[in-house]
Amino acid sequence: MPSPRNQSPQNRRFDWPGILRILLVQVLVLAALMVAFVRYVNWSSDQAWAEFSRTFMAPAPDAKPEPNSAAPMRAVKSRIPCPRRV
Repeated sequence: MPSPRNQSPQNRRFDWPGILRILLVQVLVLAALMVAFVRYVNWSSDQAWAEFSRTFMAPAPDAKPEPNSAAPMRAVKSRIPCPRRV
């Protein structure tokens, strides 16, 4: 095998099929990574949406109220008000 230094400019050739194969492999790897990334983003988005939906779901309509809750008590400035005296 002759060394590259001894080759004359007329004898130098590019291995175009080899270059195209390498380019094709790089494009396929990049496409596979892009598909994997998009699938991961969709999956994580679905998981986050499901968790969000579970957190803010309305209570069931057949849920029974607590027995001693005739009037709902609301927090005022982060404190629960005391019941009024008669």
